[in-house]
Amino acid sequence: MFESLKAKMKSLFSRAEKKIDEKAVYKEGPDAPQVEPPKVETPEVPKVETPKVEVPEVRTEVPKVETPEIPKVETPAVEPVKPVEPPKVEVPKVPETPAPKVETPAEPPKKLSRKEQLKLEKQKKSGGEASKLLNNDFLSKRIKEDPLDEILDELEIILLEADVAYPVAEEIKSGVRENLVGKKYDRSYTLEQVVELSVKDAVRDVLKINEFDFDEWLDGREKPTVIMFVGINGTGKTTAIAKLTNRIQKQDKTVVLAACDTFRAGAIEQLGIHADKLGCKIVKQDHGADPAAVAFDAIEHAKSKRKDVVFIDTAGRMQTNNNLIEEMKKIVRVAKPDLKIFVGDSLAGNDAIEQAKVFDNAIGIDAVILTKIDTDAKGGAALSIAHTIGKPIAFVCNGQEYDDIIKFNTDWMIDRMFEE
Repeated sequence: MFESLKAKMKSLFSRAEKKIDEKAVYKEGPDAPQVEPPKVETPEVPKVETPKVEVPEVRTEVPKVETPEIPKVETPAVEPVKPVEPPKVEVPKVPETPAPKVETPAEPPKKLSRKEQLKLEKQKKSGGEASKLLNNDFLSKRIKEDPLDEILDELEIILLEADVAYPVAEEIKSGVRENLVGKKYDRSYTLEQVVELSVKDAVRDVLKINEFDFDEWLDGREKPTVIMFVGINGTGKTTAIAKLTNRIQKQDKTVVLAACDTFRAGAIEQLGIHADKLGCKIVKQDHGADPAAVAFDAIEHAKSKRKDVVFIDTAGRMQTNNNLIEEMKKIVRVAKPDLKIFVGDSLAGNDAIEQAKVFDNAIGIDAVILTKIDTDAKGGAALSIAHTIGKPIAFVCNGQEYDDIIKFNTDWMIDRMFEE
């Protein structure tokens, strides 16, 4: 069988040795002859049948093993154990005490300085008398510096003659100049009239801010109201106390006088004479006694007798005396006055201002009474003190009689200062 297969393969390879035209075979294009590959006859391979081998089936039977049944054991039902509740112990209720409300004190309003008050007041105002003369009309006349300075120099002399302190007069002058330079005013008025009205407006602004209504203040106070008076000897302090006592008594109020000027024996006698004339109670001790103790006794007497007001008269040594200042501080600590009034001489000029500044720095002045306003003075001290320390003028004394005390009025003071 294999020999015949070899012979056929040789004849097949012998035929394939003929030359083949490569160009004819690999010619491209449609004209190329299509050469069919020669058919190669593959000899049939006889099928070899493999004999079937029968494998006998081997069955292995596993013997069944019977497992004995396990009898069921019934467990008795166990009831759940109930938790043992502890015995209730009643706690007595403590009454709730509300926590006390702590009220935080409101912050006190910030105290404005005198210049801040002036600025605020000017902002509130639409303008003074001088502003009515100023306008921006086409026919208005512009204010120039040279003629303005000449008029202001003359008005400064007027202020100085009215006992206005020089620094105060200078400040008013510079303020008026700053407000008027470059502005226009109505030609129907003179420049002198415009400047004079502007100066009066500046003075009025200072005095208006410091106005103080003593009567209204006193009506709203608890009894007894304690008022302390300080000042230098010779200013009329004791007389001013007597005048104010007479004024209050006419309003159906009772007064107790405290003679705390124990440094000068004549002061105790002088205040006693006024007390006898006015018919009011005076509390006093011997010469050289402790002034603070006298003030304390007077206040306690007023409380027990339900008096309305206590006036404390103090020593009047020079403000440069350190013992005097310490004495004033001690009286303030013991008596705790509701109002501290400085009594100044309107003729003292700059000295009155210095006195007021020293007392204000030591104990804090609340108001001012000016005496001897009926003399040649025009009241410039009121403007100077109000401008310098920023304290209100409560009263002015214009005579020696008990009724010669008047409540301070700004317009009256301005007319007095600028009268010819």
